[in-house]
Amino acid sequence: MRYYLSMSIRTIFSILVLALLLSVPGVSMAQETEMPVNGFPAVEQQYLEKAQVIEASPTTEKIVEGTEVVTETQTLTIKVLEGFDEGRIVTFENDFTQLEAGDIFYVRHIVGGFDLETWSVSDPYRLNILVGIGLIFLVLVFLFGGIQGIRGLASLAGSLVLIFYLLLPGIHSGFSPILVSLGVASLIILVGSYVTHGVNRTTTAAMLGMVATIVITGIATYFAIDLAQLSGFTSDENVYLNFSSDGTIDMVGLLFGGIMIGLLGVLYDSAIGQAVAVEELFTASKDYTRRQVYTRGLRIGREHIGALINTLAIAYVGASLPLLLLLKESNASPLYILNGEIFATEIIRILMSSIGIILAVPVTTLIATYMLKSAERSGIPPHSHTH
Repeated sequence: MRYYLSMSIRTIFSILVLALLLSVPGVSMAQETEMPVNGFPAVEQQYLEKAQVIEASPTTEKIVEGTEVVTETQTLTIKVLEGFDEGRIVTFENDFTQLEAGDIFYVRHIVGGFDLETWSVSDPYRLNILVGIGLIFLVLVFLFGGIQGIRGLASLAGSLVLIFYLLLPGIHSGFSPILVSLGVASLIILVGSYVTHGVNRTTTAAMLGMVATIVITGIATYFAIDLAQLSGFTSDENVYLNFSSDGTIDMVGLLFGGIMIGLLGVLYDSAIGQAVAVEELFTASKDYTRRQVYTRGLRIGREHIGALINTLAIAYVGASLPLLLLLKESNASPLYILNGEIFATEIIRILMSSIGIILAVPVTTLIATYMLKSAERSGIPPHSHTH
């Protein structure tokens, strides 16, 4: 269970870190794009600024032009709290998230040529909620996780450092996303394993099993992506990133990297569980041969595989519910939909991650069987570790 918690830790804190990086108080974000205004070129400036609602009119309903969709709209009078327009008071129509007087939010201010400008609601202010939930999470980790929970947080911090200061800059600088992802994934495994579980033979066996699984799965994923002719352009984010980087980032490699990094969380669970199972089998009976321990370890692993594959697939389906509902309304045949790149990409992501989980069981069990049996014969306790 603690490994599922570890996977949740990574997800929650990644979101928190991204939110904090993008929403630091006192900083507004601005973009410049070239666009024509009345046939003349002009520079468009876009500002994202923190603001507060001074007055909000009652919500009314209207039909979106050209559709039968009903949307809610209201008139907002706001004051910009931080950013380029700090102190400015403006009034505009809002048909996005409906707000009330006193609400804090981020406003999008677009300034075009010839004094043309538009105001709209970008996002409600959520950082206070995120911080509150994060604090509750930390308290629960300290209360019920103890020293192991603290080690898990330290491991998470190390993983985030590697992702934000090695993986992302490496890819952004033009290095191969495939090589960078494999390298960073291996480092995350190395740091996370020893920080969370201590320096001992059991952890080393699990770590070697994970690295071997990542390499094998990585090779298989590379060929799967190539054979399926996936382009990596499955969302608006990919298109925007391609334009903003002038096409220097390999989108296929980025897809590969995303699959590898996404595999790590579940891989920890599978590999550590198998290494500990082998250790316990050797401890229970010192007369067991390697073959006997390997066979019994695989028996334990089969139960693990079934639960993890189901968990992984359902997690992906849950994250894709809006897409599934949208495609359900399509008149295209099911086979055509499955053949489309959006669906094909997610299917390959699920299948390759599942293959990685399956391979981790025999690979880690084999490595642990040889390493821990050797330790038992030499009189070295497999789980003696340094802190």
